[in-house]
Amino acid sequence: MLVLITYDVNTETPSGKGRLRRIAKACLNKGERVQNSVFECLLDAAQLENLKNELLSIMDLKKDSIRFYYLGNKYETKVEAYGLCQKYSPEEPLII
Repeated sequence: MLVLITYDVNTETPSGKGRLRRIAKACLNKGERVQNSVFECLLDAAQLENLKNELLSIMDLKKDSIRFYYLGNKYETKVEAYGLCQKYSPEEPLII
């Protein structure tokens, strides 16, 4: 299923900046960055649960927020992109 993950991390302190880097790295390992704090991740149920647990263990529940939007398996009709966005298919191989 395609999951859109967004986050806002308080970076007023050095620990906040560290949390931001760790959250971004965890999301980069599982998906594609589409905006600064927004990732599209194609995950199965187990991968989603693992990533969610990892992100929740990093964040500070009193200072940060993370949102998960579940777009499902028929996500092609639910996503529109305009402007300076690279088109990609999460199901195709990603060449780095």
